[in-house]
Amino acid sequence: MKFGVGQSPRRMEDERLLTGRGRYTDDFQPEGTVYGVTVRSPYGHARIAGIDTAEARAMPGVLAIYTAEDIAHYGPIPCLVTLPGRIDTPRPVLAKDTVRFVGDAVAFVVAETRAEARAAAEAVAVDYEDLPAVGSLDAALAPGAPAIWPDAPGNTVFDWHAGDADAVQAALASAAHVTRLRLVQNRIAPTSMEVRAALGEWSDENGLTLTVGSQGVASMHGDLSRRILKCPPDRLRVITGDVGGGFGMKVFLYPEYALVLHAAERLQRPVKWTGDRSDAFQTDSHGRAVVSEAALALDGDGNILALAVESWSDLGAYQAQFGPAIQTMAGGRIIGGVYRIPAMHNHVHGVITNTAPVDAYRGAGRPEATYLVERLIETAARETGRDAGDLRRRNLLRPDELPHANGLGLDFDVGDFPALLDAALENADWNGFPARRAAAEARGRRYGRGIGYYVEIAGGGATEEFADVRFLADGTIEAAVGTQSNGQGHETSYAQVLAERLGVPMEQVKIVQGDTARLEVGYGTGGSRSMVWGGGAIIEAAASIIEKGRHLARADLGEDVDFDDGLFRARGSNRTLSWPELSMSHPQALDTRARYAPEAPRPTFPNGCHIAEVEIDPETGRVQVARYSIVDDFGTLVNPRLVEGQVHGGIAQGLGQALLENVVYDDSAQLLTGSFMDYGIPRADDMPRDIIFHSRPVPNPNNPLGAKGCGEAGTIGAMPSIMNAIVDALGGTHVDMPATPETLWRVCRALGEKAAA
Repeated sequence: MKFGVGQSPRRMEDERLLTGRGRYTDDFQPEGTVYGVTVRSPYGHARIAGIDTAEARAMPGVLAIYTAEDIAHYGPIPCLVTLPGRIDTPRPVLAKDTVRFVGDAVAFVVAETRAEARAAAEAVAVDYEDLPAVGSLDAALAPGAPAIWPDAPGNTVFDWHAGDADAVQAALASAAHVTRLRLVQNRIAPTSMEVRAALGEWSDENGLTLTVGSQGVASMHGDLSRRILKCPPDRLRVITGDVGGGFGMKVFLYPEYALVLHAAERLQRPVKWTGDRSDAFQTDSHGRAVVSEAALALDGDGNILALAVESWSDLGAYQAQFGPAIQTMAGGRIIGGVYRIPAMHNHVHGVITNTAPVDAYRGAGRPEATYLVERLIETAARETGRDAGDLRRRNLLRPDELPHANGLGLDFDVGDFPALLDAALENADWNGFPARRAAAEARGRRYGRGIGYYVEIAGGGATEEFADVRFLADGTIEAAVGTQSNGQGHETSYAQVLAERLGVPMEQVKIVQGDTARLEVGYGTGGSRSMVWGGGAIIEAAASIIEKGRHLARADLGEDVDFDDGLFRARGSNRTLSWPELSMSHPQALDTRARYAPEAPRPTFPNGCHIAEVEIDPETGRVQVARYSIVDDFGTLVNPRLVEGQVHGGIAQGLGQALLENVVYDDSAQLLTGSFMDYGIPRADDMPRDIIFHSRPVPNPNNPLGAKGCGEAGTIGAMPSIMNAIVDALGGTHVDMPATPETLWRVCRALGEKAAA
């Protein structure tokens, strides 16, 4: 079938988006809209002695100013993670007594224009009593450190363990070789192209409506109505239009979402808040921010015996909605990758600091886990004089060893990891590397290569997903799904799946999303789950529709029918019925809501191998990724071109963390990287000149599409492959991310001085 699963039609949404007809949150402009601005704390830690709003209330255009007292009946923004012994750190919508990070919301000003609201916000006088602050993990954990939460001794809110500590210690003690590394994984700002925005509306008839850039309206609707606003769910509608990037950050609730609704109901007017880039750097949930001590034990033949990891996860001032799960349940169970490791133990400390909350960022714990094991293996290969590819091949699980329980609660199901590694080495021209290095060195450059073999837990954690399909009078088949595109191309890929199943042209299918009035259930987009779960729901819906169609066609044709290529055919005659004919004869009879919920839901395990080669100019410290090749196993590819685009985007974000990006707070917890003047993100000339992408799929047996997910994989493989290549170019000298030009210039200079001595 033309443009069915496995083909690469152009994205159906691109014409709309590229011609400026996309509709993002800030484009919604109901008549009478007024504007909100959040008053934020300039202190990392302070007591609020009082708030004087009199001058601000008297300013032109000001309609209302809300403080914590006005919304005392609202619940806090919830942390949804259950971990044994976790100490709660509730985040209020507006701070009442204490602010705990720069950007903490203390008041919300509403005025006729955005400029008037901003001017009034600057006139709100808050009397702060400065408190001692901790701006880093080291400061939070130091003896006698200021307490951020009175119930959290030593600023630690949980200790999480997985694996067999005794077996690991015994293996480390008896090993022929132990590699040890301390690894810092830098704090990242999501920096989505579209900043956060929210529009609140109220009517007596319909109640509250929130229009917001999100990664799924249903879960946001449930948490906002039940936990924060405490209103009946049927009195809140959540809408999401087009979304300009999410990366995890737009899954979550933020104070402004409740505040615009509160203001809209009180003022009986639409209230819009649109953040600026300063708001984003201060308050969007950050990512990564973890320090680890790790050890890898090998026997004399290079077989891995054990892996031990102890990590300190910086959670920020408040535990975000999924923050405590990122380094534990999300990434902490996959620290050994798909290597054969008899004994593993992972210990994670959850630490509070006076910084922005940390939550899921593209990969959400899996990039951190992969970075750990891949840096260890590369270092172990160097320390033992082994080829890095050979050491991996020796320890990768073979197909005949699957399924395999990793000892941390995961069961790897299918894959051919050694064969994929071999394909990646061949595609990267592994044996041609010495000549390329020699040529670079002749030009005065340092040249290195690195491997990143990754695996991730995909599926997003939910155990069900929904699709709602309707046949419209104009012949269009409209399908609502419970996920939400943030640029991934869902309107195209879902249309391919449904069109193939129903045997109709892809152009006949319209995918809709992002409105709880249209589909009030669903678990959104995150964790590379959309095609596995949303695709499964589409397939369930298609199967139900075809069965309904058979029943209706038998009634209309009066005899047994067969279905093929979009037509129901009466056996033994030329009589047929198409979908439009059936739907016109039987209005709404084909409409179907389907739930995809397998009896034994399992995560999927996308995996692959990235190989990077980098060239460093020792005179400037500038890095150029000279070669980059990938072989991935994502299972069945619905649209290979979209998949490749997802991988390229992921590489950009992994490269950004490896080379450029770093959120920095000073000792008083002041944010030093609050703009693009201070925070570097990758540009086109930072990217590899060419990315060689190949797919070597092993379909997943646990979902009807055979898909595994692809959205986060590029980031997961990019970080270790690029950093391993940089360390190789430096002769094995360890550097932490980000490997900025200044850092590398200093290392190259020290190496040059050492060689000359």
